[in-house]
Amino acid sequence: MNYNTLINLLPIVLLFVLMYFLMIRPQKKKDKQIKDMRNSLTVGDEIITIGGLCGKIVKTKDETIVVQAGADKVKFEMMRWAVSTVTKESTKRGMQDNFEDDDEPKKVMPKKLRKSSDIEEAEAKEPETKEAKVFDEE
Repeated sequence: MNYNTLINLLPIVLLFVLMYFLMIRPQKKKDKQIKDMRNSLTVGDEIITIGGLCGKIVKTKDETIVVQAGADKVKFEMMRWAVSTVTKESTKRGMQDNFEDDDEPKKVMPKKLRKSSDIEEAEAKEPETKEAKVFDEE
């Protein structure tokens, strides 16, 4: 191959590299996020399916989930891949995250057992409510 053919092939190669970084790579990243979301579904999550049904997960299996929906609390089984978005994660998962954040439990004493100076300090720290001033237009 001579030098001229390599120069002629260079724009085509650059086009494929550009296409990979602008189209294929972001799509793979998005697919990975969706797969991780579907694999992390737990009981109590509120979801929306690709068909537009809204419901709450009541049971999970390997490839399927059982969803409870509507006022009649109808339960139906569906595939995990049919979940479009998670609107509200279960409170159990959220509470676990909160417990991990707290290093020390907070100790709160009832007002009856506190000293009067402690009560006054606590009341002084509470923000005062400000009333809106109303001006009469004349």
